Amino acid sequence: MLSARSLFQEIVDDDEAYQLFCSIAASGETQGGWENARIAALVPPSMRELAPKITRHGADEDKHGRIFNALLKKRDLEPVEVPPETDYTMLLEKSGIGLAHEKLRNDEPLDERDIVVYLSHSRVTEQRAADQMVMLVKYFGDHPEVGKAIRMISNDEDNHLAYCHEELLRLARAGHGRAIQRTLRECALAEIKVYRDVSLAVMSHMGRILRWPKAKSLALRVGIHGMYAYERAGGWRRMVDLKMPERRDALGGPATPAPAF
Repeated sequence: MLSARSLFQEIVDDDEAYQLFCSIAASGETQGGWENARIAALVPPSMRELAPKITRHGADEDKHGRIFNALLKKRDLEPVEVPPETDYTMLLEKSGIGLAHEKLRNDEPLDERDIVVYLSHSRVTEQRAADQMVMLVKYFGDHPEVGKAIRMISNDEDNHLAYCHEELLRLARAGHGRAIQRTLRECALAEIKVYRDVSLAVMSHMGRILRWPKAKSLALRVGIHGMYAYERAGGWRRMVDLKMPERRDALGGPATPAPAF
């Protein structure tokens, strides 16, 4: 039976597929850590109170990258080069979503509009990450090899999502509501397309590694396109609504260490 559980089990059970999966995940998390660190360093003076939370966000992402690399090391595997068509973070930037890396490499302070873009982009991408981790926890939260890592990362992603909701609502009350609404919609519509393309690319690589029959690969492609059609028709709206989270001040302290990794 074709299911998320069976697909991920196949990946976990095969060293080459697992190596690619963890390498893609580690690369994206590490990139996110760098982006947040640069944004924290460039926060405008009027919003300096956000800097510690952005720093914490980046530290969590760095930690996730280390966790995925540690999972590889436990199997005596090395990270492999990430195929560009599977690089979610890079493809989002190329789509004009979020803050351009060229801007982040400069030392000029960001402005309030940039922070609105950053938080809106994060709200959309953290929704995707949180949803994926909820699914993995459901099926593999008790897995002896990856369960602890999945649970730890899932908790962090929930914190990141709560932080985005809370800070965007605060900025909306401060007069940025229209800009937030517009930016969230732009980010979500671009993200669902990038996610579709990356999903197709990852499944293509996994199909080659795991020698999936053509019928199975075709069924997966149809499923991915079907999910995109659903999200394009209106499913994207779950990624843009804002509500006060139960977890308040979710990034108000230092990053939680991961000594086991």
